[in-house]
Amino acid sequence: MREILSQSSNPEILKPMLKGVIEQANLFKERYNRLPVFMEVCGSHTHALAESGIKQALKDHVRLISGPGCPVCVTDQRSIDAMIELSQGEDRIICTFGDMMRVPGSKYSLMEEKTKGKDIRVLYSPVEAITIAEQHPNKEIIFLGIGFETTIPILAILMQEAEKKQLTNFSIWMTTKLVKPVLEYLLQSGEVSLDGFILPGHVSIVLGEDAYSYLVDDYKISGVIGAFEPAEVLNTLSKLIQLAYDGEMAILNDAPSIVTKKGNIVAQELMNKYFVECDEPWRGIGVIANSGLDVKPTYSQFNAKLKFNIETKEPRKTKCRCGEIIVGKITPEDCPLFGKACTPRKPIGPCMVSTEGSCAASYQFMRGLN
Repeated sequence: MREILSQSSNPEILKPMLKGVIEQANLFKERYNRLPVFMEVCGSHTHALAESGIKQALKDHVRLISGPGCPVCVTDQRSIDAMIELSQGEDRIICTFGDMMRVPGSKYSLMEEKTKGKDIRVLYSPVEAITIAEQHPNKEIIFLGIGFETTIPILAILMQEAEKKQLTNFSIWMTTKLVKPVLEYLLQSGEVSLDGFILPGHVSIVLGEDAYSYLVDDYKISGVIGAFEPAEVLNTLSKLIQLAYDGEMAILNDAPSIVTKKGNIVAQELMNKYFVECDEPWRGIGVIANSGLDVKPTYSQFNAKLKFNIETKEPRKTKCRCGEIIVGKITPEDCPLFGKACTPRKPIGPCMVSTEGSCAASYQFMRGLN
């Protein structure tokens, strides 16, 4: 068995923890005659489970499904094509997070457009986009706004700064996603049977523990908010297995040092000030009602979708099965392109591009270990 260690972890602590989780899972199997099944919602958990070796170590004891938690992966193909098409205009500077650069469009990627001379910039701090707008008053600065509730408050801060500085050449192309609607979609679809969710630590900092009460109240399923170090992940899994074994339903907070009951109220207020719920398309799912946020009409001057008329054709079809992977229907290894035509060096779909993508995690940390 590969070591389940990070540089900061103690193997003498982790090994008995892993053994304890396996013993719990075996007791569950004895009682229910099947493996316990959990879905990690956050892409960071997908990466952590693969990198640490925990997912592989538990493959015969716990079924772990990667869910729609990677913001790049869940962005639908038409939206990606639109963002790439946006870069074609004159006197525009496109600002984006790094993962978006190599995501394949129907014809080309942002990286390919950059090599052709288009002004496309990767920002490590999104607020840099405001400085760029001030430095280039004769150019349109467009920030590609993807992400879940972790990122959306940052986009609200960009709006706040643009409003304060009265910028007329700055806008955001919003393609954001919300956690609750997609979890409800998965549960209502009945396509994946689960015993609980590993709930996202980063998103929960903003939303708070109480935001998940609907899972128990409406869907009778448990969730544990977890952090990302191997010991923390194992502890979260232990709590989920115990809840499932006992037949109890609860939302537990396994990251109380960073996640509060009500979440980050200031961030929530910023989001509510500048954005409004909208129907949003998801890769592999289609449009989910009220599952994204768009710029409020009051601030329409910062809405790139209204500012620029972008039309895209029907996206090209490939054999990539990212859409099925992100909703837990199949694993990366089930895709015929995985590790062959589709690799991190030459990705076909976004799940192989993003550092949080399940295909990238499987390729880098689990390939050849089955």
